Amino acid sequence: MKIKTIKQLRNLENKHVLVRVDFNVPIKRKKVLDDTRLHASIPTIEYLISKKAKVIILTHVGRPEGKVVAGLKVDPIVEELSKLLKRKVKKIETGNFKLNDKKKLEIVKNIEKMRPGQVVMMDNIRFSPDEKKDTGTLSQELANLADYFVLDGFAVAHRPSASVVGVAKYLPTYAGLLLEQEIKGLEKVTEKYKKPYVAIIGGAKTETKIPVIKSLLKKADYILIGGGIFNTYLAAKGVKVGKSLVDKNFKKEALEYCKKRKVILPVDFIVGDMEGKKFRVVAMPKGKGFLSSFGIKPAEAILDCGPETIRLYAKYIKKAQTLVWNGAMGYFEQKPYDVGTLSIARLVASRSKGKAYGVIGGGETLQSMDMVGMNEYVDLISTGGGAMLEFLGGKELPGVEVVKK
Repeated sequence: MKIKTIKQLRNLENKHVLVRVDFNVPIKRKKVLDDTRLHASIPTIEYLISKKAKVIILTHVGRPEGKVVAGLKVDPIVEELSKLLKRKVKKIETGNFKLNDKKKLEIVKNIEKMRPGQVVMMDNIRFSPDEKKDTGTLSQELANLADYFVLDGFAVAHRPSASVVGVAKYLPTYAGLLLEQEIKGLEKVTEKYKKPYVAIIGGAKTETKIPVIKSLLKKADYILIGGGIFNTYLAAKGVKVGKSLVDKNFKKEALEYCKKRKVILPVDFIVGDMEGKKFRVVAMPKGKGFLSSFGIKPAEAILDCGPETIRLYAKYIKKAQTLVWNGAMGYFEQKPYDVGTLSIARLVASRSKGKAYGVIGGGETLQSMDMVGMNEYVDLISTGGGAMLEFLGGKELPGVEVVKK
C-alpha cells in the first residue's frame, strides 16, 4: 500500500499543521496514569518541530458523548506532553467547539501568532456533538486553521469522524510516523507474511473476533483460540458452562469457525470462582463423550486455558515465522487465572524479532505483555485494538484511505 507521509512534505517552516493523535490516556486526580500513547506520537511531533512547523494537536479522551466533561479535559495531557517535549505546550480553550464569532476570531488570532516550532493543543474533540458523525461545519472550521492535516492516531483510523476523515476533505492529508509504522507493520501480516503463520485470538468480545478469524483462515496456517470465543463455542455445542462469558448472539458463528481444521482449541481449561479462591483443571473429553457434562457447576466459570493447552500452543508458536496475537486467554486480571495469558505473552515475545515477525494489539494484550516486561522483544505493538482487528479482518479503514496515494 502506497501512502502519503510527512517525510514527503517539503518546506514546512512557518506552516500550520493540524495533527490528530490518540492521546486517550487514563487520567486520575488530574494526572496522566499511563503515558504510553503520548510517547508513541512524540516522534511525529518532534519531526514537525524540527522542520519549524506550527503544530496544532487534536485528541479525544474517553466518551463524553458531545458534552463538556470536567474530568475529561486535556489539561493533564498538556502538562505531561510539555514535560516529554521539554517545551511549553499551550492549551487553546475550545469548549464544545460550538463557538460564537468572537471566540472563533480569538482562536484564529492565537493560531496566527504561533511561532515556528510551537505546539498547542485544543480541548477534547469529543466534546463536540459534531465529531462522531462528521456533522455540521466542525471539520471545515478545523481545516481553516491549518495548511496541512496529519493523521497519527491509528487507534481512531477506523472512525469516520470529523477529526479523522472530515478535515481530510479540505486539507492536503499525510500519515504521521506512527500511522506509517502501524500500516507497514500490519501489512507484514496481511500481505507480505512468511509461513508458518500462527494467530492467537482470545478476549471477551466474540463479535469483534469472528470477522478476524474468518479473514485469517485465508492466510494463517493455525489459529489458536482462547477466551470468550472458546466459551461461546462450548455453549453452542450444548455444554453447560456455568457463569462463563458467552456471546449468545454469535453461537452459530463460533460453532462454524471453531470447527475449521486450521483452528486449534484448548485441550484443557481452568474453572473456578471469580475471586480465584476455588479453581481446578478440566480436561476436554475426547470422542463421543464431548457432549457429556463437563461437571462445571452453575456458580463456576471457565477463566483460563489449562497447562496442557499452554504446552500445545507453545509447539505452534515456537515454529511460527509470522505471529499475530489479540486478546487474553481468560480472566488474567485475577490470579491464578493469569497463567495462560502471561505464558502466551512470554512465548510470543521470545519468538518475535528475528525468529518470527510478531504483532500484538488490543488493550488486554498490551497490558499482559507489559506485565511480563517483554514489550521490547515484539516487532509491532499496535496502538489500535479495534482498528487492528478491522484491518486484519480485511476492512477498509477510513483513516487509512485518506492517506493513500
